[in-house]
Amino acid sequence: MSDVTAEKPSNFNLPNVLTTLRIVLVPFFAVALLIDGGDSIGWRLTAFVIFGVAMITDKIDGDIARKRGLITDFGKIADPIADKAMTGMAFIGLAILYDNPWWWAVTIVVELREWSVTLLRLSILNKMVMAADQLGKVKTTFQAVGLSGLVLPLLDPDLPEWMQTPAEVLWWIALILVGIAVALTIISGVQFFAGVWRQRHALRSEPTGERGV
Repeated sequence: MSDVTAEKPSNFNLPNVLTTLRIVLVPFFAVALLIDGGDSIGWRLTAFVIFGVAMITDKIDGDIARKRGLITDFGKIADPIADKAMTGMAFIGLAILYDNPWWWAVTIVVELREWSVTLLRLSILNKMVMAADQLGKVKTTFQAVGLSGLVLPLLDPDLPEWMQTPAEVLWWIALILVGIAVALTIISGVQFFAGVWRQRHALRSEPTGERGV
């Protein structure tokens, strides 16, 4: 048995700083998206930039943490919270702007799934490992790209006339991407809960003496 004990990385590292930055950006994103009722092209573009920075750093901090061995307990807890807080604010903000009952229904379904999965994942962190599967990663990609498009002022009547038709096409593409993301959100959520149930059932079925092996 080796006498060398692996030193835990400090919580004060670049991935955790980027994660914290994403959490701090959430209220600024909300203000930029909703100010003037979402009618300001400049503020909508600002909201798009903030959302884009958050989505990019979400990818970067995870890659850095894994590559440099900087995975910490703080990161495991804060990273999914930062991700869900930003995308959740995007769904809620767009629901407020569109004021459509169907959009509110979609937002409620997505948020219930996202936060229930996140909280359950955190609650079982020390008991079992439920890594994000490929379907969940695809869902995240569709969701990030689609929401980014909807955050843009693509339907603003003040856009130059030559931009209005292509902007509307891009808006519909973004809406379709979000629709696909919502479907994948539900499917991956069902798979996640099924996976948790299978692991819990397997742990309960193991003889007591084998669990410590």
